[in-house]
Amino acid sequence: MGRYVIACSTPWFWEVWEQSEQPRGKWVEVRDGQLTAEFLESIEPRYVFFPHWSQIVPPDILERWECVCFHSTPVPYGRGGSPVQNMIARGNTDTDVTALRMVTEVDAGPVYLREPVSLLGGGDEVFIRIGRVIAGMIPRIAATEPNPTPQEGEVVQFRRRDPTQSRLPSDGSLEDLLDFIRMLDARGYPAAFAEVGPWRLEFRRPALRPGGIETDVWITRREDSDDVAH
Repeated sequence: MGRYVIACSTPWFWEVWEQSEQPRGKWVEVRDGQLTAEFLESIEPRYVFFPHWSQIVPPDILERWECVCFHSTPVPYGRGGSPVQNMIARGNTDTDVTALRMVTEVDAGPVYLREPVSLLGGGDEVFIRIGRVIAGMIPRIAATEPNPTPQEGEVVQFRRRDPTQSRLPSDGSLEDLLDFIRMLDARGYPAAFAEVGPWRLEFRRPALRPGGIETDVWITRREDSDDVAH
């Protein structure tokens, strides 16, 4: 029986994967620590799957093993960082989860599979939905060993969002504001926020109501509040 490595550093995928019925021993799970060539040599996996990995994968690993990552845009449109947030911010209500052969250029490798997924709902809901798609793709790739095909079309590059971009916008419609809050309402992402005097207000679980948006608000004192006039 072949063996496969799944390297992931986010809890939302593991929660989905643990609910799937996959034979134990076939899948070697790497959750923490550094993934090294020596470790992979001891296993000699057919594929190394990266549903999400926070570390740079060294070129020698990419060259020696068939490494597969998953990107939530219809590449080559949307290569780069914060794909879900960038797709929603551009007004998209759905996207593709794309399984890619990893190469040294980020998100530029050939495509094994694409599957559409909805971007509606809260951030955590969207990521769980994406996790379910990925959890289905992994055994399909392992079973069928598809030949990846080169990407076609114009390359559109996304930039990773930084925490300062989570500040509530000063313009736009209520629908735009709803999308802004919900796309950031996910574990591991800086929530949409506003600052009022010495207070920082973070917004979660938005819902569009007649005439406004209802949300949960978490209020903390700003770290620089001593410098804020009262």
